[in-house]
Amino acid sequence: MQNILFDLDGTIIQSEEGITKCVQYALKYFGIDEPDLKKLRVFIGPPLRGQFMKRYGFTPEQAEAAVWKYRERFDVKGIYECELYPHVEETLKNLKAMGYRMLVASSKNESACVNILKYLKVDGYFDLIGGATDDGRISQKADVLRMVMERVGNRKAEDYILIGDTRFDALGARAVGMDCIGVTYGFGSKEELEEAGVVAICENLKEVEAYFEDQRFC
Repeated sequence: MQNILFDLDGTIIQSEEGITKCVQYALKYFGIDEPDLKKLRVFIGPPLRGQFMKRYGFTPEQAEAAVWKYRERFDVKGIYECELYPHVEETLKNLKAMGYRMLVASSKNESACVNILKYLKVDGYFDLIGGATDDGRISQKADVLRMVMERVGNRKAEDYILIGDTRFDALGARAVGMDCIGVTYGFGSKEELEEAGVVAICENLKEVEAYFEDQRFC
C-alpha cells in the first residue's frame, strides 16, 4: 500500500453549511421551501443528482437542472462556506514525509475540489485531485476511484487505501477491491462504517496518522 486516497467532504473539510444552503437554494427554484438545513445533510456524500431524485422524486431532467442551480450558488458562495477539520494540514504534511503518494477521490465536482483545496491552501500536499465529472458520467465513488487509479497509472487496488467518513466511501472502496479507513468526525456513523466493512475506525486525524505510522513497521 503506497497510495492514500482522501475523501473530501466530511474527511478533509467540514462543508455542511455550503452544501446544505446550496441544496436549499436549488430546491427553492422548484418551489420547495426547506427551512431546516439539518434535513439536507443527506446530500453530503452521495452524488447530488441521485439524491434529488431519491429524496424529492425529481425526474432525471429535473435533477440535472437542480444540480446546475446548486452550482449557481456554490460556485460563487458555497465553495467558501467550509473549513479544514483539526490537524488536517499537519497530518497531510506528516504522511507526505513518510513517503506516501497523496490523492483525493471525491464525488464532488472535480473543479470544485481543486478550487476548495487551493482556497484552504492545502492543494500542494496532493499528487492528484480527482472528483466527479461535470456531466455526471463519473460520480459514484467506485467510478471516481477507478478513474483516479487509471490516472495514477496503477490499477492494483491493493496498492491504495481510502480514508472516508460515510458508507458511500467504504462501499465504493469495497466495490473496487480497496481497503477503507473510516473516520467518525465527519457525516457518517461508526455503525454504518463498520457495517460497510472498513478495516479501521479512527476518531480523529491523529489516529489516522498513527495508523500509517504503524504500517511502516509491519
